[in-house]
Amino acid sequence: MKKLLRGIALFLALIAALLAIPLLFISGNEKAPAVDDALLPWNIERLPGGATRVFGLTLGESTLDDAYRRFGEEARVALIAAQGESGSVEAFYEHFNAGFITGKMILTLETSQAQRAALLARAVKAEITENAARRITLAAVDLEDLRHARIAGITFIPSADLDAESVRQRFAMPAETIRLDERITHWLYPDKGLDVRLDAKGKEVLQYVAPMDFTRLRDPLLAAGRS
Repeated sequence: MKKLLRGIALFLALIAALLAIPLLFISGNEKAPAVDDALLPWNIERLPGGATRVFGLTLGESTLDDAYRRFGEEARVALIAAQGESGSVEAFYEHFNAGFITGKMILTLETSQAQRAALLARAVKAEITENAARRITLAAVDLEDLRHARIAGITFIPSADLDAESVRQRFAMPAETIRLDERITHWLYPDKGLDVRLDAKGKEVLQYVAPMDFTRLRDPLLAAGRS
């Protein structure tokens, strides 16, 4: 009987040892995935000639195809337009990992008003967004052509809330602030081509353009602040 019990105990010990081998291998040899520092929202690289690179994309030079190669082709591309406006063409990543920070990303593509009119004429369907704008589904041939469109701007909406102190630590003090109301304040960094929208009751929004195009972000805010 004792021999039988010893045999069972030895068998169970052998099984436990075999099960532990994969765990030892993982803990000893597998490392946590490395964070790509280039994807962190505050890593804005100034390039010769005045351009900037953020999230691994050079604003005004990188194309939608470049973004596809880097982040995958899960982005939803559509023409977004308010009623009576020509709007803009955007590629929307609903789930985006910016290093260790998650959020949503929108790439605004360079298109002319004539291009957008042609896209609208060939569009498949339109739906109303939560902001009362129209999201227009584009024809397959246009979606293929837009792969070569350059990225004019990037919008990143972090999942985690940011406060003013967090923004100051990561981006430094802004060159200018524009307070729209008791809830919304914009911190402007013209040399970085960055506008940080701080929202006391909602999500913060980071908008990036090439520094030479910064007036596209600043001028509407000044007009809104005066209204």
